[in-house]
Amino acid sequence: MSLDRRTALKVLACGGATAVASAVPAAAREAKVAPPGAMGMLYDTTRCIGCKACVVACKEANDREVDPGPWGGQPPLWDAPMDLNGRTKNIIKLYREGEYTSFMKSQCMHCIDPACSAACMLGSLHKDEVTGIVSYNPAYCVGCRFCMMSCPFNVTKFEFNRAVPNIVKCELCRHRVKDAAVETGGFTRYPNGQGPACCEVCPREAVIYGTRDELLREAKSRIAANPGMYFEDRVYGETEAGGTQVLYLSHVPFEKIGLPSYGPRGVPHTAYTVQEGIYYKIPFAIPIALYAGLVAVQIRNRRAGHGDEEGGRR
Repeated sequence: MSLDRRTALKVLACGGATAVASAVPAAAREAKVAPPGAMGMLYDTTRCIGCKACVVACKEANDREVDPGPWGGQPPLWDAPMDLNGRTKNIIKLYREGEYTSFMKSQCMHCIDPACSAACMLGSLHKDEVTGIVSYNPAYCVGCRFCMMSCPFNVTKFEFNRAVPNIVKCELCRHRVKDAAVETGGFTRYPNGQGPACCEVCPREAVIYGTRDELLREAKSRIAANPGMYFEDRVYGETEAGGTQVLYLSHVPFEKIGLPSYGPRGVPHTAYTVQEGIYYKIPFAIPIALYAGLVAVQIRNRRAGHGDEEGGRR
């Protein structure tokens, strides 16, 4: 029995229509919300003096190697990282443009809907259900680095210089916590020496920690007390990329200090929405189109080969 192109395409089209008719619609993915006790940080650029005490404290608390930056030296004489990397979980940067100057503290944002943990195939990166901290377990890590590619803030880093490398990112010093947090001065905090090291050493309280709700309340209180001081009188991280547990107040535009402009949806939410559209709302449409093209090419090649054979016989 011979199969021409028209018949093949009809078979594929009928199969696609059957698949569409029998497909079960996917349930819409709900937007993630922060746990009630989600811990986070608030950084205020107007209070930071760029002393980098937080960078030093982070290195000591997390037992990270000295990073001499581009200046090198063996052994390195000072720690001078230029950006987040396999040795550095927290960094202070400088923004300067004309008369505008600002320091910027960079570390993991602890997203409410983290793209890194959504991309991690084995759950090596996991968001704690109580504190909301995005933590890392090297026992499950295979080094695929999908988390690096998916992070919307370019935070997750990799130890390229080690034979057995790990992912490196801020975990809010969770390894230091031994006792329960208590409310102190309007903020939920751990006993001294158990909270995030960067927050505990800041001489100007440019970065503080507590629950996300407490920090949002504090940020909005500062905005209300100083109208016009902060950019657009708003808190970065309240809604951006689905919301983050690390919040920012800035006197210069957020994009100028490296905070991208994102909508209210998290990266995983957007990704799942696209996948739902492809694989559920128009199920198998793309594979069917590809198969139809392959069948058409095969039939064409077969006919061309058959024509060559007949020409050879003559």
